[in-house]
Amino acid sequence: MELSRLLVLALGCAMALNQCHVSVAQNTPQDFLDLHNAAREEVGVGPLTWDPRLEEYAKKYAEVRSNDCQLIHSGGPYGENIYWGYGTDGYTDAEGAIKYWVDEKEYYDYESNYCMSGKECLHYTQIVWSNSVRLGCARAKCTNGRFFITCNYDPPGNCEGERPY
Repeated sequence: MELSRLLVLALGCAMALNQCHVSVAQNTPQDFLDLHNAAREEVGVGPLTWDPRLEEYAKKYAEVRSNDCQLIHSGGPYGENIYWGYGTDGYTDAEGAIKYWVDEKEYYDYESNYCMSGKECLHYTQIVWSNSVRLGCARAKCTNGRFFITCNYDPPGNCEGERPY
């Protein structure tokens, strides 16, 4: 009798676990690359490759920003996109950050090579900048509970007067 109760309990737990959707934030180098390269492929730009040197640079800067989570650029030699997010539902991972940046595509006018008035689009243009070929990103949890995400690009993009692709 005791064994059958244990089996029923175990079966019930297994069924409950099967019904739950577990969401794990994806923040691996491959996640960052895949999301960037999908946006680049849409406009016919070649893929980025992961650069451990850029990743290390991004990690160090993300750690600095983890104290305040302010959106301040590093001022380094690379192209750079920065983001902070909080809460759940993808606002704190690679997908949330890159989606935020790529969604700026609607504000970029290729013909004039400018962002629409009052809109931001330079994160998007950096992602699809054809001369940028190397990528390194990092994510750090800030003391205020938010997450700071930074991606660095080499060579940097967003050169004045040049189109991204």
